[in-house]
This record gives sequence, structure tokens and C-alpha cells, in this order.
Amino acid sequence: MTTKQIIQTDKAPAAIGPYSQGVIAPVGSTVYLSGQIGLDPSNGELVSENFEEQVRQAFANMTAIIHASGGSLNSIVKLTLFVTDIGNFGIVNSVMSELIPQPYPARSTVEVSALPKGAQFEVEAIIVI
Repeated sequence: MTTKQIIQTDKAPAAIGPYSQGVIAPVGSTVYLSGQIGLDPSNGELVSENFEEQVRQAFANMTAIIHASGGSLNSIVKLTLFVTDIGNFGIVNSVMSELIPQPYPARSTVEVSALPKGAQFEVEAIIVI
């Protein structure tokens, strides 16, 4: 598989977190993952009321789906993050930089008023395998 190519230009603002300005996806199958919140797969309930624990579980759920599709975390070309409090953005960056390998995918982060089941965080991904 051809590896993804990262776009970086000084004519646009530099990335201010663990993401790239843009990504050229390799040729392959594109997989669009549905959003994942911090649900425990064994009981369908939020893993915790703690924001960081919800983030970690949402990424674990996303990772399981990526692996089931035949991909890896390196297959991610675009992430979209949804938070109910943008003040928690630093926590998301910290967890993401720990879990997602470089070169980082492109990413958007959006503050929303609510998420399913009262979750505080949701992640969706596009991968190419």
C-alpha cells in the first residue's frame, strides 16, 4: 500500500495540534466510519462521566472498527471530533497525540450542544486501506 502523503504549506496556518493541514490518500478502498462515543461495548453504556475516559473509549471503539475493516491507525486520513465543551480541547489533543501515529491525519473539531446518551465526545474517521 502506498503511504499517505502529508500536505504542508507556510501559506496557511501551521497545525496547532496533532493533525496535518491536509492528506493525499493512497489508492485503495475508502472506509467511512460512523461516529463513536465512549460506550462500553459490553453493556452499551458510557464508560464513565469522566471526559478523558470517554475520549479514550471512543478512540478504542473507533480502533476496533478500523481493525475489523482490515485497516490500522495509520490508515486514517481524516478525523472529525465533536466535543460538548471546547474547553476540553487540550485533553483531546493530548490523548490523540498519544494514540494516533504520525504523520497525523487531517482533522476538524466542532463544539456541539449535545451528543447521544449524554456523551461529551464523539470521533468519526475516514480511512483508506
